Amino acid sequence: MKGRMIVLDHLGDREAAALLVDGKLQDLLIEDDSAPRPGAIYRAVCDRPIKGMGGMMLRLTDGETAFLRQAKGLAPGQSLLVQVTGYADDGKAVPVTDRVLFKSRYAIVTPGKPGINVSRQIKDDDARERLLACAHEAGLSDGFGLILRSCCADAADEDIIEDITAMDSMATAIMAESDGEAEALTDGDGPHGLAWREWVEPAAVVTESGGFENQGVLDEMVALDNARVGLDGSAFMYVEPTRALVAVDVNTGGDTSPASTLKANLSACKALPKALRLRGLGGQIVIDMAPMSKAHRKQIESALRSAFKADAIDTALVGWTPLGHFELQRKRERLPLPKGLA
Repeated sequence: MKGRMIVLDHLGDREAAALLVDGKLQDLLIEDDSAPRPGAIYRAVCDRPIKGMGGMMLRLTDGETAFLRQAKGLAPGQSLLVQVTGYADDGKAVPVTDRVLFKSRYAIVTPGKPGINVSRQIKDDDARERLLACAHEAGLSDGFGLILRSCCADAADEDIIEDITAMDSMATAIMAESDGEAEALTDGDGPHGLAWREWVEPAAVVTESGGFENQGVLDEMVALDNARVGLDGSAFMYVEPTRALVAVDVNTGGDTSPASTLKANLSACKALPKALRLRGLGGQIVIDMAPMSKAHRKQIESALRSAFKADAIDTALVGWTPLGHFELQRKRERLPLPKGLA
């Protein structure tokens, strides 16, 4: 099938969402209730400072602990609102921030950061003026700021105003709950909510039960159990998570031409964001490129930068190691895809 399709379904009792482009799986979201969701908001209680790091350990609900990096001025026993920023490594505290955001499809309300901002991706002056008018018509509570997302460009005024009003109301209610014992105040969006919020380009939407099987999503998921990822020509790469990091090994396959290594490495750069995204992999990533001249490193860096710029998950390009590997640091916004789930 040509075009974009969003499939909302369940895998057993897990909520799941898939994005298909021209029949190929481009993104996959699967619920996992084993840890707090990114975006969830808690009233946390300060436990103890971490000397030398400037951070603070926090108490959440159900025995969960969290780590706040910037904890200047906080004292043990003090309560505050925090938001989960990602998933933690096994045995480690949940990463959180005290800069709470209320994010929806069109609007992001920013308590404590006043001002109205329109996405820089919207270049048309008339469109920007229209969106600013929507923001002023909706109104914001005192001390709140607003970011209007790029998808507002094609949205109806009434939908934008409704979204702003809903986020402002939620923010007002949650920000008034800063005092008291540790408590979960919002759960964060599940796969279906995230699909509505983030997959904003026009697409057919399939919601009937069995959609994953009928649209071929399960077949594509089976391939994700294999660490091998095919690249252009006969090249391939292996994407394998270990306890410490994600190892990526690029190979030219049967192509022995002089340009084969650069072609394989450029193809790997293009395919890597999708391979990581579908498998839910993050943290430290080390790429063992196919052997190539150092003169090609700038070209590889440019290809990686371009590939990850189009990816929604924050990924920092760290650089080359003395052994010639390339290192990345990727935000843990998802848990690794369980084996055999399909």
